[in-house]
Amino acid sequence: MAEAHQAVAFQFTITPEGIDLQLSYQALNQIYLSGVRSWKKRVSRVRNSLIKGVYPASPSSWLFVSIAILATMYMRSDPSMGLITKIQHHLPLSLHMSLSAQGQTMLSALVFSTLLWLSLILALRFCLKLLLSYHRWMFEQHGRVSNFTKVWVTLLGLLSSRKPLLYSYQTSLPHLPVPAIKDTLSRYLRSVRPLLNDLEYKRMSELASDFEKNLGNRLQRYLKLKALWATNYVSDWWEEYIYLRGRGPIMVNSNYYGMDFLYVTPTSVQAARAGNTITALLLYRRKVNREELKPSRVPGTVIPLCAAQCERMFNTTRTPGEETDVLQHWQDSEFVAVYHKGRFFRLWVYRAGRLMSPRELEYQIQKILDDPSPPQPGEEKLGALTAGDRIPWAQVRKQYFSSGVNKRSLDVIEKAAFFITLDDEEQGMRGEDPAGNLDRYAKSLLHGKCYDRWFDKSFSIVIYKNGKNGLNAEHSWADAPTVAHLWEYTLATDAFHLGYTEDGHCKGEVEPLLPHPQRLLWDIPLEVQAQQCSSLAVAQALADDVDCHIVHFRDFGKGRIKKLRVSPDAFVQISLQLAYYRDRGSFCLTYEASMTRLFREGRTETVRSCTNESAAFVKALENGEDEESCRRLFRLASETHQNLYRMAMTGAGIDRHLFCLYVVSKYLGVDSPFLKERSSAQSNRACYLAKSSVLPSFSKEYLSQVKTGVYLVLSEPWRLSTSQTPIQQIELFDLKNHPDYVSLGGGFGPVADDGYGVSYIITGEDMINFHVSSKHSCNQTDSHRFGAQISKALKDIMTVLSSSPKVQSKKLL
Repeated sequence: MAEAHQAVAFQFTITPEGIDLQLSYQALNQIYLSGVRSWKKRVSRVRNSLIKGVYPASPSSWLFVSIAILATMYMRSDPSMGLITKIQHHLPLSLHMSLSAQGQTMLSALVFSTLLWLSLILALRFCLKLLLSYHRWMFEQHGRVSNFTKVWVTLLGLLSSRKPLLYSYQTSLPHLPVPAIKDTLSRYLRSVRPLLNDLEYKRMSELASDFEKNLGNRLQRYLKLKALWATNYVSDWWEEYIYLRGRGPIMVNSNYYGMDFLYVTPTSVQAARAGNTITALLLYRRKVNREELKPSRVPGTVIPLCAAQCERMFNTTRTPGEETDVLQHWQDSEFVAVYHKGRFFRLWVYRAGRLMSPRELEYQIQKILDDPSPPQPGEEKLGALTAGDRIPWAQVRKQYFSSGVNKRSLDVIEKAAFFITLDDEEQGMRGEDPAGNLDRYAKSLLHGKCYDRWFDKSFSIVIYKNGKNGLNAEHSWADAPTVAHLWEYTLATDAFHLGYTEDGHCKGEVEPLLPHPQRLLWDIPLEVQAQQCSSLAVAQALADDVDCHIVHFRDFGKGRIKKLRVSPDAFVQISLQLAYYRDRGSFCLTYEASMTRLFREGRTETVRSCTNESAAFVKALENGEDEESCRRLFRLASETHQNLYRMAMTGAGIDRHLFCLYVVSKYLGVDSPFLKERSSAQSNRACYLAKSSVLPSFSKEYLSQVKTGVYLVLSEPWRLSTSQTPIQQIELFDLKNHPDYVSLGGGFGPVADDGYGVSYIITGEDMINFHVSSKHSCNQTDSHRFGAQISKALKDIMTVLSSSPKVQSKKLL
């Protein structure tokens, strides 16, 4: 192949006259330019390490301190109170002999200035950490901010006035606190009260009390010891036991998806959409590498969020193991892996040390689309190995992909910046059945054909034949808001900054003599092909069982909800409680994902959205009580939900603490009736944790629910698992001038076999999109039916709240 010859820097042959050395100057030039790019990145990393290492000060502040000290000494004053003289006495003898007395004084003053500067930096960082540890501001009512909080905001603004890099705040973020066990148990009992009858609740209370007095305190001491030592007492165990130890398929159960714009497709040319999408993603990677991204903050504030999850966004793969998977991350990658019609390709994205233009990438992608070569034996469905159970994939990988041509090709996929599928189908809201096509679009992104995605990659991009695109993300390395931030930037950059020509192609020119995309070569034996069929059968059964439905709600959005002085998230969550009660005739344990990124290396916490207050409102509304009572109960339920959300964000949640207590108990080899209690009000299908005297061991049924943190510390199934997709960069989208450029958000597979998975995105002022998933195999669930119940619940609650005399008088005014 021509590209293989171009990759060789030199060749030699032995002749009777000697060695004939043949240099490829083009290849040597490419090696040189690649090395220059690599060294530029190293220099940039060193520079960034220095800048963020002294934040909130700046490296130039050292010069200011030094000049101030020297100027003071010039005025015959000693600002060091004798320390400079002591430093001078302790200078090495060689410096005493080589420097004059004035030079020794000058050097000693510079040493003192440096020490003083470092001390000031440590003091500033300590102050910043103290300020970021204050969270009472979150619990104050809007418009009633205390004087203490006002002073806190001012001080935090002063210390954050310098433009920070992406990771500037990392070492100043506080550590996640370990809640008091008494508080956690009290909150837990309150959360399960609407789900238990009096007898069941009494028994659970007795078990909790016994646990607190005996085993609980012992486990708590070990957990506090870990919190003192570890950066975050939850995150490493969470990643290990909730994600990486899962032995079941990660497709559907763990991976999730993100969708394209709802109404528009910037171009119908598949190769052009791929070219711009790849460029936008690599521009984002450049910003991450250079730390040029602004640190994420709590919306509307200067309070930073942890950025640690960005570190493994690109060049990362989850590799299978027989007992546990491993996340592998590489510092850099100059290529992406591409799949099209059963063939795998390596596509170089840099040329002569520069990022290829979108037009050049489009040209390269078109080469792949036009390539008529058939798949090699066993190549077409190779991706099915990543979609099935983990143990067979680990065994096959170890035996057949650890050397030779298979290892070289697999390395290309695993070390690629990300994975791209050029899908030969058309998707999107189109045709005579737009709603049905949206549902099929969601299912396609969630699992595809079960072999045309590489589910182990940190994320995979799907470009459809009609130019529609989407994303499938692996969950262990980061949570959805991190990926959503990337995807928002990608969509906005593609549509508004890179753009397309009038005929739908990428802008720019194509450099001649571009290296062609490289076909990956495989030698796949029949044993591996047989395992592909087995993994594909497992994955296909799982995919066929998923029922996805998208609810495109346009009756109202957050604009109208906010006019009622109600939190949009609380409004939606209470609506989901009403919808579920109408759908199933009962309440269930409800999971809502909340972030803990106010703390270093924080990930998620659970908000238990089914509360006594929300249950009381739902029952009152369904029993036909007067509207004033319903409004009062709704306000109370909304305030309770908001308080639970704030507590989860500030480290006072329930479930992560109980999870870690359980892990400690397994390490110690002790059992607790409280942690193992199964309520008779719960489903018989409750997951369980297998016993282990050394390490926590998790059942296959349990591990199939890792997507939303469904673990069985208390043997409880989450029949309603919910998550909001936040819009974090609204400034990137001009919805006034481009109202059609709104995103559908994304979704995930069902968590429980007899439950629903609901993801929602509150877009603009007048739209809420829901992604509902369930399983066909359960005759009690139906995604379309539940979606209709959600729409009806939203409208009914809005009707009740809007009938308030205060609201009616405002409308008249």
